Amino acid sequence: MEPGVTAEAQQVISDISARYGLSQDAVVAMLYAVNSGGGTMAQFNIPELGGSGQWMRGGMTMVGDMFNNGLKARVDGLCNELSQLLNTTQVFPPAATTSTPFGYAAPNTWWPADLGVPSSSGGQNDSRYAVFPATRRLATQVNGVVRVFDTGEHQIGGVQQQQSGPPGTVSFTSQFGTFDTTSLRELGVNDVAATPTAAPEPRHAAPEQFDAAPQQFDAPQQFAPVPDNAPPAPAGSDAIIAAIEQLAGLHQRGILSDDEFSVKKAELLGRL
Repeated sequence: MEPGVTAEAQQVISDISARYGLSQDAVVAMLYAVNSGGGTMAQFNIPELGGSGQWMRGGMTMVGDMFNNGLKARVDGLCNELSQLLNTTQVFPPAATTSTPFGYAAPNTWWPADLGVPSSSGGQNDSRYAVFPATRRLATQVNGVVRVFDTGEHQIGGVQQQQSGPPGTVSFTSQFGTFDTTSLRELGVNDVAATPTAAPEPRHAAPEQFDAAPQQFDAPQQFAPVPDNAPPAPAGSDAIIAAIEQLAGLHQRGILSDDEFSVKKAELLGRL
């Protein structure tokens, strides 16, 4: 059985693996990606599916080979099945909970569960960090003290930790340059609990890396957050128009290039 999933979920994963001609490791990797996106979107980097790509429920699928429509359809079908699995099955077994300074249950993690699943996390010495771009949150832990910040318009793309600096010295890079937590608004317990569009409570955690040398971590770009309780996308022209509007938002944020936006927009308009 795959580690971290229930026996019932494992049976479904085996069936999906056989039908899509993928290894079970690839299916589980996509399962984690869909779970991290609240069941409505996913960012992934799976060699069996062409490397890196993005998926959003309702027809928005991007793969490394942007003109490979067969691969897009395969990814879309896989993600929709995994989203359905997450909604109908106990996929992850209950984990023992521990208490954080915020008083929240956070299985196998140190950040408040209300923040969901981070896009990247790590640390060295007595300091840690976790980045949550979908909810514009950043959590740090220094000497056992957890603090949560509102990252505002920052799209964090890298993290630097200098071993030679003071304890907890961490700086981040975004489209605005390099900054640290002193420039961010710190959130209290009530603010954290009210985090908008929070991703599902984390049910698994990847091993963190602690190296003596300075580290650089790249956080993947994110789609605009989609509420967990969002209704299924409308059918027909309304769905296509909604997808184009989502593309326009991604283009304005710099996530899509001019060429990528034009190609995808033309593809969607061709369906009308």
